[in-house]
Amino acid sequence: MTNDVYLPTAVDAVADTAAATGAAVLLSGLRKRYGPTTAVDGVDLAIAPGEVVALLGPNGAGKSTTIDMMLGLTKPDAGSARVFGLGPQDAIRAGHVGAMLQIGQLLPDITVREVVALVASLHRHPLTVTEALQRAGIADLARRRAGKLSGGQMQRVRFAMAIVPDPDLVVLDEPTAGMDVESRVAFWQSMRRQAEVGKTVLFATHYLEEADEQADRVVMIRNGRVVADGSTTEIKSIVTERVIRATLPGAERAALQALPGVDRVDVHGTSVELHCTDSDAALRALLSAYADARHVEVTGADLTEAFLALTGGEDT
Repeated sequence: MTNDVYLPTAVDAVADTAAATGAAVLLSGLRKRYGPTTAVDGVDLAIAPGEVVALLGPNGAGKSTTIDMMLGLTKPDAGSARVFGLGPQDAIRAGHVGAMLQIGQLLPDITVREVVALVASLHRHPLTVTEALQRAGIADLARRRAGKLSGGQMQRVRFAMAIVPDPDLVVLDEPTAGMDVESRVAFWQSMRRQAEVGKTVLFATHYLEEADEQADRVVMIRNGRVVADGSTTEIKSIVTERVIRATLPGAERAALQALPGVDRVDVHGTSVELHCTDSDAALRALLSAYADARHVEVTGADLTEAFLALTGGEDT
């Protein structure tokens, strides 16, 4: 798929909700160029309070630049960013925003408690340091010096730093980079607790399964533009292909390929996969021709397939 795909119904509904209740985030016509390169090319995005939104796109798609403009770290060449009705820097000064970014290092000789306490001291109504550490799941690391932390532990400390202001909006840029599977699971449990108490969460990730599992809504960016916006179900429905999987000993590839509605056949020993443009017709023909077919299942596209279709097959 090469054409941009946009979901206006989903976007309009969110924009209407955001306008009615007061948008947590409202980006209008954001543009940013670096020399001859256009990093962000007219991004419009409305996020309602309490939403959990995943920002997806290939490397260089403009995700981080969009986040930087939303946080006031980079000045847009055109367009505007408003956070709870305020300019980004005013929203941050008011304590509305907490951010966990890819950049920045911690001083190696201070403890985790000390660095979180330092961030807390910069805000008017922060959480207690103990509560922030507990919410981030790192209370056991309070006395450890930053220079002794693993990459995954460092990410959890950054999360504690992001939530200690008790912000209304939490922005996470590749939050689980460097974490092992156990740490990632624990991190998302911590993040979901933020959402459960009504916080708005925007996160960029290259782990598509995280977006599928954690986000209420997915926004995909390609070449600096929004190409899809909606729930994960809506995004996945863009890819119309369905796959029939079955255990079918001795079946010939050519015969399976000839079934109606079948586009491509993959055979793995006794297991077959039929990639279908019309799965209903293919399934009826398969069961009619092969009464011994077992373990038959029909699945739709997952978020990875939708991502590849919408971004031209580029890597995250």
